[in-house]
Amino acid sequence: MNIYGIKNCDTMQKAIKWLDKKGVNFTFHDYKISGIDKKTIHVWLKKCTLEQLINLKSTTFKNLHQEEKKMLNNPDTAIEILIKNPTIIKRPVLENGKNLLIGFKEEEWNSKIKGAM
Repeated sequence: MNIYGIKNCDTMQKAIKWLDKKGVNFTFHDYKISGIDKKTIHVWLKKCTLEQLINLKSTTFKNLHQEEKKMLNNPDTAIEILIKNPTIIKRPVLENGKNLLIGFKEEEWNSKIKGAM
């Protein structure tokens, strides 16, 4: 199981604490430090929409130029923006086998991660 995000994000810290409390083994990928690759984003976009993946409330999103914001409407051009600015990706992103969970919603995680524990 892989969890993607930024270590100092409050929501990430809650999610990691929840995983630890449940005894779930995971690998943490800090995409602020390690970045994110095109292949990973392609896999995610087979399981979710751009609207689900992009954090429109983030400071990074708000600071994008209008042209870059327009590019986020098309998966082909959005991927390059996400690679260049991974902090606009909602956090956390949890890959749990066939499931992709975006954001930390404890009820959803309780129901979708049971099989992994």
